[in-house]
Amino acid sequence: MSQRQLTPFESWVMEQKGTERPFTGLYVNTTAPGVYHCKKCGTALYRSEDKFHSECGWPSFDDEIPGAVERKTDADGSRTEILCKNCGAHLGHVFKGERFTAKNTRHCVNSVSLEFQPTKVPGVRTVVLASGCFWGTEYYLGRIPGVLKTVVGYTGGHVDNPSYKQVCTGTTGHVEATEVTYDPVQVDLAEILRVFFETHDFSQTDGQGPDIGPQYLSVLFYENDEEKKLAEDLIGQLKAKGMKVATALKPRVKFWPAEDYHQHYYESKGDIPYCHRYREIFTRS
Repeated sequence: MSQRQLTPFESWVMEQKGTERPFTGLYVNTTAPGVYHCKKCGTALYRSEDKFHSECGWPSFDDEIPGAVERKTDADGSRTEILCKNCGAHLGHVFKGERFTAKNTRHCVNSVSLEFQPTKVPGVRTVVLASGCFWGTEYYLGRIPGVLKTVVGYTGGHVDNPSYKQVCTGTTGHVEATEVTYDPVQVDLAEILRVFFETHDFSQTDGQGPDIGPQYLSVLFYENDEEKKLAEDLIGQLKAKGMKVATALKPRVKFWPAEDYHQHYYESKGDIPYCHRYREIFTRS
């Protein structure tokens, strides 16, 4: 099985046995059905039904796919390291006796060592949202429980399959956007849109934070009248709070995925967004 080229941060974790910061990984709170694979070689390691919330800050599993994970005594002589048995990539550590689940085992795994492949679920939906640099947009929207997949790319312009370099000229008409695939049984579109508004400055008219230009505008792309009305209702709630809303509502058009190095950018770099942050605005029941 071929191995993918790793970023410096991915290499630091998987090959040099580093550890990502707690509560920053993409898969800390994921609940969707599917299989977690080794990011380095693609071997299936864990199933979603064995994942549980331990509040430790990293994805936790109480079992592995048989034969997929190797255990070794850690260099500190006290902990047990877990590695992908196929390629030797460092995954994290395994602990016993904590009584989180009936199996009494916790695989504490770095998100960056994993690649999640969701099970195909009937009735999945997608929505396309733009809120400045798509790295930050994807970072927050991809962490919503019930979101199955995110892809960053370009939409709304007049050039077919544009490159990042072309879009950055500000002349193609595209905005940087994120296509969000979600299971409506687990999360409704209203919650995704609430998080969309709560993670960027929707009052800014010339870009987002320090990123200035037409490719960084706030845009919500709707697929039908129902989605448009939902967006208008949420914008109405914001205006009722005295907030200015510059977010444009536009019909959904062709979405072009961006280059591979833009996908899950912050996860692959071990960093957090510089121009997006979360602050609660809407009241949840």
